[in-house]
Parts: sequence; structure tokens; C-alpha cells
Amino acid sequence: MKKLLVLFLMAVLFINSAVTVFASSDNYVYVSIANGDLVLAYENVSLSDADNDGKLTINDALYLAHEAKFEGGAEAGYASSVGAYGLKIDKLWGYENGDSFGYYLNNASAMSLGDEVKNGDHVYAFCYTDLVAWSDTYSYFNTASSKKDVGDTLSLALYSAGYDESWNPISLPVNNANLLVNGVKQEIKTDEQGKATVTFDKIGTYVISAVSESQNLVPAVCVVTVSEKNNETIPTDPAKPGDISSYVIVMYSVIAMISIFVISRKRRSI
Repeated sequence: MKKLLVLFLMAVLFINSAVTVFASSDNYVYVSIANGDLVLAYENVSLSDADNDGKLTINDALYLAHEAKFEGGAEAGYASSVGAYGLKIDKLWGYENGDSFGYYLNNASAMSLGDEVKNGDHVYAFCYTDLVAWSDTYSYFNTASSKKDVGDTLSLALYSAGYDESWNPISLPVNNANLLVNGVKQEIKTDEQGKATVTFDKIGTYVISAVSESQNLVPAVCVVTVSEKNNETIPTDPAKPGDISSYVIVMYSVIAMISIFVISRKRRSI
């Protein structure tokens, strides 16, 4: 009976450790930052509790993005503190900017830097460029990332964040805006529905944004990875992050249970 109990406890410990390891590897968010121009575009950032407050938040995401991508790390590029209205940004991408910053979570205005984030979320923080009329308007595409083959086209829709007559947040199409590709202004303009189409004729990674003559847009972001066309059959439902780890955990769980069952049967036959 003691051997059976030891084996069972070892199986439980192994499964728990496997769950912990694989779960931690799944903690990631995408981070974009702008100071008038895009300086960080939909960057994948591994997430952890950087400020030790017991939860994963926007503040953690921004700190870790600077730690990974800003020269000199978060110590040089990012700072936050508790003010009269809660946790606030003091410095973003090296700019103090008179505490004039904005930040969105999944294209919705966040309540606080302490708002919690989950795997795959998109955190976007920016410096206000108009410190008088505060005309900076958050904008975004209907998709923030895409994979294409050479010769493919991508249809995008550009929206800005606004409010209705009751001050409820709404999305508004942005028309007559020029698309930017890797920071270069194109002759491609959005229509009345905010839609535009881009064609990719070379392999590479392209950062799509937009600029408007009538609106002071916080630059939208869409990162497009273009590769050579592959004629091989590709699974229509590829594995998602965490799928393989789930299979491994289930497999070891089954093995552990079978082992316990076999030992138990042997003991009964003695």
C-alpha cells in the first residue's frame, strides 16, 4: 500500500509541475507604443508579475515591453507611480511628456494601469502630441496582424474611437486616410467605410499604419508577415499555444493512472 501511495503522489507532483511550467509559458501579450510615430508595433511580450502586486496587468506589460525592447531597459524608458487617481504612467519610451499619456486594452480605453490582462491581449500606450486641444484620436484596424503569401492582398478597415451623444464609447470609420507601409506614406486611401486594400509583392515583414489630414490619429497598427507561397497542404486548424502541453499532461496522467491500476491488481493477486 505504501508503494502505491508513493507512486500516486509522484504522479500528482509531476502533473502539477508540468501544468505550472506549460502554463507560465503561455503568458504573453502584444504591446504597441507610439510617441507620434509607432515605436513598437504589436510586439509579443512574455508576461509576468513585474511589479509584484499579485496579478498580471497593463503596467506589467508595459514594463516588460520596455525591459525587452527599449535601449537601457525599463529603468531608462518606463516609469509609473500612484497618483491622485491611481496608478499612472510617468515615462513612456523615454518621454516624460508632462504625464500626458493614454492607453488602450484590446482597442477599448482602459480604466487603470492596474487593469488585468490575459493571454493574447493587445496593450497600446501612447504619448499625447497635442497638449493644448488634446486632439489625439486613438485609431485601429479591424485586424492587428496577418500572414500572407507573395502576391496576396489584404483588406483592412480603419476605425477611430469616439463617443455618441450619451458619451458611450463607439467606433467610427476613418475615411480619406493614407496608409503607411513601414513608415512610408502610400497613395492608398481609405473609403467612406474606412476600408482599403494593400498588395504585397515581396517577402518580408510590413508594419501598416495610417495618417489623416483631417484627424490627429494615434497610429493604427497591423503587422503583416509575407512569405513565399507554399503549395503544400496546410492544416486548416493548426495547434494553438498550449495545445501540445495539454496533450502531454493528459498522456502522463493516463500513464500514471494505468501504473497505479496495474500495481493494485498485482497486489490483489498475491
